[in-house]
Amino acid sequence: MRHIVLRGSAAERGAAHGEAYKDEIRRYAEDRVALSAGGQWANRRADRQEVLDLATSMLPAHRDYSAELTEEMESMARACDLSASEALIVGGFTDFVDAVRALKDEVPEEDDCTSMLVPPGRSVQGQGYLAQTWDMHASATEHVALLEIQPEAGPRSFVFSTVGCLGQIGLNESGIAVGINNLSAAVGTRGVTWPFVVRKALLQTDLEAALAAVLDAPLAGAHHYLLMDASGRGYDVEAMPQGHAVRKLEDEPLVHTNHCLSPSTQELEAPKPPELMASSQARLARALELLSEPSVDLEALMALTRDPEAICQIATAPYHIESSGAAIMRPATGELWAVWGLPSENEYDHFEFGS
Repeated sequence: MRHIVLRGSAAERGAAHGEAYKDEIRRYAEDRVALSAGGQWANRRADRQEVLDLATSMLPAHRDYSAELTEEMESMARACDLSASEALIVGGFTDFVDAVRALKDEVPEEDDCTSMLVPPGRSVQGQGYLAQTWDMHASATEHVALLEIQPEAGPRSFVFSTVGCLGQIGLNESGIAVGINNLSAAVGTRGVTWPFVVRKALLQTDLEAALAAVLDAPLAGAHHYLLMDASGRGYDVEAMPQGHAVRKLEDEPLVHTNHCLSPSTQELEAPKPPELMASSQARLARALELLSEPSVDLEALMALTRDPEAICQIATAPYHIESSGAAIMRPATGELWAVWGLPSENEYDHFEFGS
């Protein structure tokens, strides 16, 4: 797992990220713009300029939500000779395609991630876990990295991400952990994309403020967010541009894949192709089965992410979705384990605050 340290102001962090990896970020951005326009994920073809114009129209919502994070994104873009619109697409791709799809009513072709919260009472150590695979179009795998972010104001954080993206999954030194998986909105909007929501939640020092960062975001597309603090309290949120459904972590693990579980958000969800719905349902059932033991430990969670029956996805046509990595976080001890690429073929790296 590549470990990238970003320190200082938002502008300094953005420029440092861009300078170290600018050629790779440009290639990745071009790939994501092409996927957005080509119809493979939005299932609606658009020309390149139409896609960029849509991203440009979304920038004010991002700036209103977090001027600091927008400055970081724009600084990275300048360092890489990219436009801010291209940077928005490379980071917020899966939300952005909801907005592309909204330009014409189409069925999405996307499916990613299996995520879970394990309460302290179900853990061998008596400490909660947030764990997930990060599944994406296989072209993203080479770009996976672990960011260590040290802002001028706010807690230090470890963030599982891809180069050019503000952040996808993370843990901060205040014990706030954030995870995600993708959902598909029937109607996307010119709003805020999910990496901004993740990073804003990681700037918080208590669980309620992190939850507010999710609930108060004017979203561009649909995502599911998981939150946990050092005491093991947690929430998961099915977040749609038009509404939310919140579950509180109680005595049993909460597991989520890529379809809505709440009737209120199901009404706002785009239909899924039958084979993708079958995959999402199979991964949900398999994860619940693997978490049915009376107590769960780190090794069991690593094995779950490597499960060959349903959870560890191998890229196949026509969708080319694979498990590009995975992360396991234990907020009580400030520890994160992350793996690059297929968890079944690679080893986890360990990160902790103070090391």
